[in-house]
Amino acid sequence: MSLKSTFVCALGLGAVLAMGLVPTVEAAPRKKMRPQPMAAVSGLAAMHTLSREGGRTCFADHFHYGSSVGQRTVKAAQSAAVASWADFVIFEYDPSWASFGKASSKEMKCSQSTGGWSCDASARPCR
Repeated sequence: MSLKSTFVCALGLGAVLAMGLVPTVEAAPRKKMRPQPMAAVSGLAAMHTLSREGGRTCFADHFHYGSSVGQRTVKAAQSAAVASWADFVIFEYDPSWASFGKASSKEMKCSQSTGGWSCDASARPCR
């Protein structure tokens, strides 16, 4: 269909509608949409699948890791591993994701050697 015939067709349809030869249908009134609350997720966190777990928003399947070596006590090694985990989470996302206490699927493995205690921590960040 040429541009001229498209224009003529549109004019003819407009004239038919204007003369009232074709019944018109009024659109139903739109329902007002209420905004749903949604946690704002930005930066690199937005690229991960999230899940709701016990009132928290967590990464569904993305783990972070932290480690420590050469600590005098197992408690010090665990604290250093958790700090390492949190530091990396803050580096990639922001402090709101960096609470190991809120994290999900937490795991801590520690061992002792002649150099002291070492621990490896892993968890899915939550906020």
